[in-house]
Amino acid sequence: MTTLADHTHIDDGLARHNARVLATAQAFGGANSTIVIAASSLAAHYLLGSDKSLATVPVTTFVFGVALATIPVQLLSRRIGRKPTFLIGALFGICAGLISARAVFVGSFELLCLGTAFSGVYNGFAQAYRFAAADSASDAFRPKAISWVLVGGVVAAVLGPQVVIYTRDLFAPIAFAGAFVGQSVIGAVALLILTFFREPPRPVTTSKTGGRPLIQIVSQSRFIVAVLCGITSYALMSFVMTAAPLAMVACNHSADVAALGIQWHVIAMFGPSFFTGSLINRFGVERVIGLGLVLLAGCSIVALSGVDVAHFWIALVLLGVGWNFGFVGATTMVTATYRLDERNKVQAANDFLVFGFQAVASFTSGAMLARFGWDTINWSVFPFVVVALATLIWLHFARSDAA
Repeated sequence: MTTLADHTHIDDGLARHNARVLATAQAFGGANSTIVIAASSLAAHYLLGSDKSLATVPVTTFVFGVALATIPVQLLSRRIGRKPTFLIGALFGICAGLISARAVFVGSFELLCLGTAFSGVYNGFAQAYRFAAADSASDAFRPKAISWVLVGGVVAAVLGPQVVIYTRDLFAPIAFAGAFVGQSVIGAVALLILTFFREPPRPVTTSKTGGRPLIQIVSQSRFIVAVLCGITSYALMSFVMTAAPLAMVACNHSADVAALGIQWHVIAMFGPSFFTGSLINRFGVERVIGLGLVLLAGCSIVALSGVDVAHFWIALVLLGVGWNFGFVGATTMVTATYRLDERNKVQAANDFLVFGFQAVASFTSGAMLARFGWDTINWSVFPFVVVALATLIWLHFARSDAA
């Protein structure tokens, strides 16, 4: 089958330039996510009355925003190009912070949810950065291009929580309003960076209909396994991470400790991207995904061992590294299932499924934490890891039999 790499526009020089630009944009755009994760649940906690079970709803609306943006971003990219699409996304990021700040000033939980939904839409646009970096890359460079973009998340991991810590009382006694204003500022910086993105040449396709029917592409066993592993990695990461700050506060740890825990988690999410692409090239994408799934299980094992700061932070680090291996691997696997003229619809389908299930996981997390506790959150991880690992093993043996 002719795949993404089988086209006439392979230009690793352009791919490297765009990967660097998008990695830098990810550094600031990704901080949008970490601010929402570190601040929105705690801000909601103060805005809500006696029923705190809705405290994770702003994170859930953020994830729903991501899911809702996945299809429009690919449609826009196909119609007007990647660069204008990404600039539109950055405008959502600027507006998101201003809406959330206004929500905290007026004490509106509903407006806060709207602001985090806008943040999610922005993140949905930013999720396409990894595919944009791969568009003009060769087979050998594609996993690295995807990894390079995610490296920007290392800066985001530090920047976002530090914005929360140093600006949350900027408008005291209104807590967290300053953090959301800071979110708008870094969104503006990301918009400026994206102006340096170079649009890849439009592909010369052999089809006027966008390639094969989508149902034919998504019916491939490799696509199914890739999406299932992507869903598992992202949904479980969101499920545990969303509950973690609230669980830390409930265990008498401070809000700053919770924010720093998220910081180390996000560093662990994106730090391995310096070498994940090389690991995939050396050991194969299935092995890297499998290792990521095992680390996700390891996160829950540590979390079930105690509730000291060390237990939370080590668990969150394992959760981040596991997500990185699983998600980068699954993304790389997906790029091998479609042709160039099919990329937008397949990327949209992949991201809609991944982030749709992530939204469900995030929504479920808050209710489960409030009703059943932190231990139940972590016990719930194991069945999904086992199923995803089983599909990887099945794919391996199915390919061996076919060979």
